[in-house]
Parts: sequence; structure tokens; C-alpha cells
Amino acid sequence: MSDPYFQKLFAERIGGINYGKSTEIYKFEKIKRAKRKALAEHPERPLLDFGIGENDETAAPQVRAKMIEELGKIENRGYADNGCQEFKDAVARFMKRRFNIDLDPVAEINHSIGSKPALAMIPDVFINPGDVTLMTVPGYPVAGTHTKYNGGEVYNLPLLAENSFYPDLDSIPADILQRAKLLVVNYPNSPTGQLATVDFYKKVIDFARKNEIVVVQDAAHSMFSFRDRPLSFLEVEGAKEVGVEIHSMSKGWNMIGWRLGWICGNERIVHAFADVKDNSDSGQFLAIQKAAALALDDDSIPDQARAKYHRRLQKLVNTLNKFGFDCEVPGGTYFLYVKAPTGLKSGLTFANAEEVSQFLITEQSICTVPWDNCGAYLRFSVTYLADTQEKEDELMAALEERLQKISFVF
Repeated sequence: MSDPYFQKLFAERIGGINYGKSTEIYKFEKIKRAKRKALAEHPERPLLDFGIGENDETAAPQVRAKMIEELGKIENRGYADNGCQEFKDAVARFMKRRFNIDLDPVAEINHSIGSKPALAMIPDVFINPGDVTLMTVPGYPVAGTHTKYNGGEVYNLPLLAENSFYPDLDSIPADILQRAKLLVVNYPNSPTGQLATVDFYKKVIDFARKNEIVVVQDAAHSMFSFRDRPLSFLEVEGAKEVGVEIHSMSKGWNMIGWRLGWICGNERIVHAFADVKDNSDSGQFLAIQKAAALALDDDSIPDQARAKYHRRLQKLVNTLNKFGFDCEVPGGTYFLYVKAPTGLKSGLTFANAEEVSQFLITEQSICTVPWDNCGAYLRFSVTYLADTQEKEDELMAALEERLQKISFVF
């Protein structure tokens, strides 16, 4: 079949005339295909899915009840535009209570339809053709994707174990720094699980000032800090002068599909974001924002989620360490980022983490996510479906039984 006339009209940012013709398969699609194949070929062997990256339970009962209450109110029927004050006020209370940060709920906070759209819109605020966004890898690519959409470039900063999974800001070439406008960081870090420290944030702030760069801290996993209390970038002196922090209701409050987050920090940056947002969407449904305001005022919700995922991570670490993995409970997030095995004692070798991931799915119906950006690593998520601790233990027992059939070499 010949190409449609509009084939030549596709924008270069998504592939131009070759859009839709690539045969490359993204790793998550490979995982989905392998999962379907394993389920079809081994229906007797339940899938142990450690690849899921979203919470395994619904929003709290009181939050769902508030949503139902707000659904039928006529004042909630219209466009939310740049948010409702009730949600912004709740954010300000939350940031003060959890981080001791004073934010103006009118000028220094704005909602977004999840943290992903916020990260997508920030490049629209700053990036012109030829500008550079500095981004850590492995990591969430959205801000980088939209930087390229705007004609900008992405400079990757590897997160290496030998640098404790912090970016080496001193290694950035001078010509890159001259063109850099954004530095996107993410702590607690997904997928490595590393936590930020006050000293790290101080270095980031000094770096931003010296090089006149805006900092965007992605705090989606902010409530999942296991070694210490959660730390906000904005707690550190000078942070509000150089950047913003983006939060999500998805992780800490089990509101994945509700699609709500917020950006806070520097007033001028928040205002510029609001201008772009006002021309991109009409805001999240007001009933969702009002239910989220109730959730933000209830600290028991993120505290319970944190306790559950910490417990699950400890169980997973105990199990994996029995079979040669060298891992410990991460500083934060609900991900465990571990070095992938290099082969089997039988002689089979793995060239990278993707081969290990495919082997585990195919041979034992164990699903993980491979990361090969900075060495070969597997990411295990503890967001598997299990509504009791007994079911968690049963799943760990099944994992142990299957791993006993494999002799890994590291």
C-alpha cells in the first residue's frame, strides 16, 4: 500500500517522512510481548510481575467518598483552568507541615494534570532551538523528549554507582554549559532509589547560580524516603531562587489514574508555567482537585503507603540476596535497582540486562525491567498485586522456588 499524502507532512520531531516505519521495538513493548507469550505457553505458571510501575491499590476510602460527594456539585462542572484555590491551599499546608516550607498558594503553586505534563511543559517555558537540557540517566525521559521537540538538545548525566548515583556536574563541558538552560534531577531517584542530601542540593543550587541554569526537581516519589524523613529541594536555602519542584498525587496517595500533581517554587517560573499550561489544557476536573485536597491533609495516607512498600522491599531484598544478588533496601521509591547477572553456571552468558530480563520472563515468568544506560541493571518494583501480607509472603515464596532452578553468575 502506498503512503498517504500526509506521510511527507509529519514533523521531524516525531520522525518526519519516516514516521511509523521504524521496526525498532521499545523495551517496554518487548516486555509486554514476552509476558503475553509466557502466559500463553505456561498458563499453569502465574506471572510474578515486578515490572509494574504504579501503585497496586485504590485511593483511600475517604478520598473516594469525597470525590463522589463533589461529583454532582454544579460548581464543579466547568473548566478548572489553572486550578482551584482549595487544592493550592492544601498544597501550601502540606509543604509547610512536611517540609517547613512557606509557599504563597496563589503565586508559587500551580496544579498540573499529573507530573508528566508538567515535565513536558517546562521545556516550552525555556527551550529554544540549540538550547540544552541537562538530564540524569537512567531516568524519566519526558522533559528531554519535549526539549528535542522544541529544537533543543539533551545532555545526559550518567548516574553511576561509583558516584553514589549522583550526577557529576563538574564533568559537563564548557560549551554545553554555555547553552544549558535546564537541569532536571529526580530524588528520591527512579530507578536507582538514591536519596538527595542537603549537601547535594547545595551543590546543585551553587551550580545553577554560577551557570545561570534553572533547576527542575522531580519529586514524584517524595513520600517514599526510607532512611530519613522526606527532603524537599525547596527546603535548602536559595533553592526557590533557582528553580521549582514538581510533585505527584500518584505515588504517595495511590491516585495514579486520577492525574493530578503540582509545581511549586520560584514565582516567576510558576507563572510562566501557568501561561503555557493555560494554552495547553483547561485544568483537571475540580472534583478531583477537591478530593486531592482532602488527601493532602491526611498524613496517614502517604505514611501507610510508605510503610507497605518499605516492608515489601525488605522481603524482596532478603529473597534476592539468597541467590547471589547484592542488594539492600534503597533509600527511597518502590523500586529495587540491582546489578544484573552476567550469565549462568551452565555456561550461558548475557550481553546486557535486557537479555537477563527476557530470560527471566521466558524461563520462569518473572517480569523485571532492564536498564542498560549505565551498566547492566534490573529494576524490580514492589507494586505487585497482593492485598494482604500473607499474599506478599506467598509471592516471595513463589519467587524463591523459581530462582532455585537458576544458578546465576555475577
